[in-house]
Amino acid sequence: MTIDKLTEKAISLLKNLIETQSFSSEEEQTAVLIEGWFTEFNIPFKRTKNNVWATNKHFTEGKPNLLLNSHHDTVKPNSAYTNNPFEAIVKDGRLFGLGSNDAGGCLVSLIATFTHFYNQKDLKYNLVIVASAEEESSGSNGLNSMLPIIPHIDVAIVGEPTLMNLAVAEKGLVVFDAVVEGDPSHAAHPNDNNSIYNTINVLQWFKDFKFNKFSDALGDVKMTVTQINAGKQHNVVPAHVDLVVDVRVNDSYSNQEIADILQEKSPCTTITPRSLRLNSSSISTEHDLVKAGIAIGRETYGSPTLSDQSVLSCQSLKLGPGDSTRSHSADEFIYISEIEEGIDIYIELLKRVIV
Repeated sequence: MTIDKLTEKAISLLKNLIETQSFSSEEEQTAVLIEGWFTEFNIPFKRTKNNVWATNKHFTEGKPNLLLNSHHDTVKPNSAYTNNPFEAIVKDGRLFGLGSNDAGGCLVSLIATFTHFYNQKDLKYNLVIVASAEEESSGSNGLNSMLPIIPHIDVAIVGEPTLMNLAVAEKGLVVFDAVVEGDPSHAAHPNDNNSIYNTINVLQWFKDFKFNKFSDALGDVKMTVTQINAGKQHNVVPAHVDLVVDVRVNDSYSNQEIADILQEKSPCTTITPRSLRLNSSSISTEHDLVKAGIAIGRETYGSPTLSDQSVLSCQSLKLGPGDSTRSHSADEFIYISEIEEGIDIYIELLKRVIV
């Protein structure tokens, strides 16, 4: 089948995905649509929960394995939508609908690319494709659950909207729950250990603190207090204030190192990470995938947003059609031309590396 025909069918699949609800952990029906693609092209596949995966026809033990991955779950539409989020509307070259940009366009482009190479013999890499679930919620039944099931992965392309530029690094994430304590009391009485007033200096510490290690690709670690909660009655000074701290980790630190630093240095009574598994990701700029991308005119950059790269222990490249700034926005869309270009670039990139 020609690339043009594959592209046409990929866009049709995306329209069907948009019109099928697939909130995180509720992707049963979009998984059926993806199964339908593989069935139509006579590609054997497997499904584990709502993850659908396959390998190329001439998979050969001993070759390195290249993962092509993107997700088919979505967030819930926000209240500012003016379009029906579950209607695939094409207008002025744009395909509107929930999940069109994040990350349906990437997913169907990678599926089309995998299909293009599926029957080819003597590839330098085996190809593994996973259309994964629960990316938006970092759920336990997403790509992370597939890693013990699929073949060992040596390198990965993760499809997220990057305007088809090469995200050679991605920040990790650690969310901390912190507590600032004081003495509970009646508001009418003196209290020199008011937990809310104690929080003023703590907030200033978080605002001013700088991690020492800078990353050329990802810049500084970014730490932000995003939630604060205390008190239940107007006349009672609470015993403690609860904070939530969002830390975006560059590739100069492991998440464990960030946790160790904050537990040693922060002025909170306690500070506890919710999870340490969403680590930063990167790929060497000397890797063949990156060199091939640069050779065909793609730029490199470091991404501040989190993706399924965070659960991979191998080198990984984030690359896909669409624009990250449109993700989770009202009246989400992707340009049809971006999908066409995305499939062309994915195929040209892989030709230079695996053929």
